[in-house]
Amino acid sequence: MVFVKGPGLYSDIGKKARDLLYRDYQGDQKFTLTTYTSNGVAITSSGTRKGDLFLADINTQLKNKNITTDVKVDNYSNVYTTVTVDEPAPGVKAIISFVAPDQKSGKVELQYFHEYAGISTSLGLTAKPIVNFSGVAGNQKASFGTDISFDTATGNFTKCNAGVSFTTTDLIASLMLNDKGETVTASYFHTVSPLTNTAVGAELTHSFSTNENTLTIGTQHLLDPLTSVKARLNNYGKVSALIQHEWRPKSLVTISGEVDTRAIEKSAKVGLAVALKP
Repeated sequence: MVFVKGPGLYSDIGKKARDLLYRDYQGDQKFTLTTYTSNGVAITSSGTRKGDLFLADINTQLKNKNITTDVKVDNYSNVYTTVTVDEPAPGVKAIISFVAPDQKSGKVELQYFHEYAGISTSLGLTAKPIVNFSGVAGNQKASFGTDISFDTATGNFTKCNAGVSFTTTDLIASLMLNDKGETVTASYFHTVSPLTNTAVGAELTHSFSTNENTLTIGTQHLLDPLTSVKARLNNYGKVSALIQHEWRPKSLVTISGEVDTRAIEKSAKVGLAVALKP
């Protein structure tokens, strides 16, 4: 792994708040089982029921020194392959990915981690690829960055985002301009008690084209070392909550639910996720 204390990558801006507000909330039924072979290959089988639709996939992961190979096959016979090379040079991570049978899905990505910068650039393996560049400059307390994608086939920028982040011992605040300046998102994450992993967070998104605001607030707390709870509420009246229990090491059971308080006559959405690891 690449271990460098720095500002991280652009995708890390606002990540703490996003994880608090959206991670592990499940509206479907999902079951995941991971096993390990004698030579260290991890095999993960998962199935997800979305209404009347059932989705399944099998993922194998093989680690050899600094090279990790992931191969996933879904129920549509698509084969997703990702090869990750940690530190082919100091502070560098290389990622090659492609999906068979899609001949235009190949992509090469290089990530560079520095004490005062984080850079990620990717290139599609086609005749006229989409080129993506994201970079962050700063340190662990303050950083700013940008995320840009350019389509060489059309000559247009398909993505142009920018963001800043400020971090203290118990507070992380970020501001991001997305969708080519069409939306702005401010997020906030505050650690109330590290001992019980108690935290509160909020995210406010404003769309300049529609003049609409979306506000989501949430919290998390450890009931005991193996059980955590989370809750969130947005300005459209949707209330969600979940409880997650680690009933054995690395094996989790998560039950979540969502109620629309503006349409209380509708049935609540209930999700269940079970992840088993040896």
